[in-house]
Amino acid sequence: MSGREHWEKLENLMHSAPIVRLMGARAHIADGSAEITIPVRRELFHAAHALHGSVYFLALDNAAFFAVNSLVEDVFVLTASFTAYFTRPVTGGMIRAAGKVVSRGRSQFVAESVLYDESGAEIARGSGLFVKSRIPLDERIGYCNDAFPADALQGG
Repeated sequence: MSGREHWEKLENLMHSAPIVRLMGARAHIADGSAEITIPVRRELFHAAHALHGSVYFLALDNAAFFAVNSLVEDVFVLTASFTAYFTRPVTGGMIRAAGKVVSRGRSQFVAESVLYDESGAEIARGSGLFVKSRIPLDERIGYCNDAFPADALQGG
């Protein structure tokens, strides 16, 4: 399988996740890197009228996670730990997280990600430890050529 085919299957896997669909997130994955975009919508705000930190975290974690999984073609990786720093609120536009692998071992990886607002200003950053799981990358978890496989959406 080519790298691009693997990365497209990972993009489909991410896009099929219910939480990702709810937030409207999109992914672009490449060799050791990933970019996640999410439109800022009022439905995702906290009580002080800015984007909730859970959206920041999803973008940061997914960017780092998929950067790592771009290098692993047989199994799903897992986030073992992730630290995030939120530095600015955002109230509109689109956010974009850029993730990259910074250290690679046999079964453990370290990746970092930075989150930007629509103007390109940094609004958060994070880093995490990721490990290989025993979960095979296959259609049952949405790793396939179809954009939204039925089995992945139904948990089957």
